Amino acid sequence: MSDHYAIYPSLKGKTVFITGGASGIGEEIVRGFAKQGASVGFVDFDRENSKKLCDMLGENVTYEHCDLRDIEALKRAFAALETRLGTCDVLVNNAARDDRHGWQEVTSDYYDERIATNLKHFFFAIQAVAPGMIAKGKGGSIINMGSNSWWEAVGGMPVYTTAKAAVHGLTRGMARDLGPHRIRVNTVVPGWIMTERQKQLWATPEALEKHRQNQCLPDLIEPHFVARMVFFLASDDAAMCTANDYMVEAGSI
Repeated sequence: MSDHYAIYPSLKGKTVFITGGASGIGEEIVRGFAKQGASVGFVDFDRENSKKLCDMLGENVTYEHCDLRDIEALKRAFAALETRLGTCDVLVNNAARDDRHGWQEVTSDYYDERIATNLKHFFFAIQAVAPGMIAKGKGGSIINMGSNSWWEAVGGMPVYTTAKAAVHGLTRGMARDLGPHRIRVNTVVPGWIMTERQKQLWATPEALEKHRQNQCLPDLIEPHFVARMVFFLASDDAAMCTANDYMVEAGSI
């Protein structure tokens, strides 16, 4: 994270929970909140990268191993983080996987697994932390990670785009339900972000050139640009921002 980006005083001392924090956008979010002075707890399936990140960032960052498709495991992981760090002030629902799949081959079991991977845990993470936020009485911020893939009508992964479209409905509904408690719920909508996973699997020179032509801005989007939007929405600077989409896609819709 570059030193010339904003530090939000209101984030210092906050307790932040993040799903999928060991790599990609999630890792950048973990690193950034740690630099903001927050206490950070994240859940991830990747033990090795999770441990490396915690060792690198120090005592204010901790993690719980969790397969988020297992909702009971998710509940236990969040309870463990709360015991260790205290009541959550900020939740970032980040974890997802944009695996490609043809619509013809999708089975009922695969459909359910994709929804469990990309949507279901968002709701149950909110359900796990919101009562503590309410009891604390100081509001809170919940940030759900969307995707502009369905806005752009991207093909080749219909269950993923279905799940990501549903994130927006979840955000809007929960913003209404939690708003009386001053808990804000928003969606961050990334474009094609140049994580290591994307670079390894899909970012061919041809694909990148085509995508550049589709963006208004010519530069490819690195993960830290998404993280910056998350920090803003988590901060008191965004106190009147809720129930909305915040795009980080270089004008590619």
